[in-house]
Amino acid sequence: MLELSILGFLAEEPLHGYELKERIKALTGHVRPVSDGALYPAITRLVTAGLLDQRTEPGTSAAQRRMLALTDRGHEELRERLRRPKQTEITDHVRFNTVLAFLRHLPDRQEQAAVLRRRLDFLETPASFFYEAGKPVRAEEADDPFRQGMLRVARATGEAERAWLRETIALLERPG
Repeated sequence: MLELSILGFLAEEPLHGYELKERIKALTGHVRPVSDGALYPAITRLVTAGLLDQRTEPGTSAAQRRMLALTDRGHEELRERLRRPKQTEITDHVRFNTVLAFLRHLPDRQEQAAVLRRRLDFLETPASFFYEAGKPVRAEEADDPFRQGMLRVARATGEAERAWLRETIALLERPG
């Protein structure tokens, strides 16, 4: 997801490393903070793969800063990752939000709708945080108020997300 975030933010405009880190942190930092020890090796991998260009510019103070921009290959890689997200990028809420943050960079509306359909299919499969005798436990069946709360919030969130997904898929599949 870190590489997807890097590609996605750089598809919008060239950034230096600190700006990029701050944008990634704003997107997922409260849930999955990004460290320099993860960010800069990921940038190096993407530069080595020919997906990013980097150049050195004077900084606002004496220190120079490394500016990063997406190459044509980087744009194609971003589109491919958005076109075919991994299953964990569909099933994990935070990872899916990262896909959503950049899905507009996939120009084909049918391909956008296909990604949303995968998420909707996942959300329509009955699931729970808790199981009893192999069956998902519903909020009304939970034996304590804390689990009831988790299940009620998850149900409400899931209902809202499924409604949004259905509306957006219909919009994307509408002709014109």
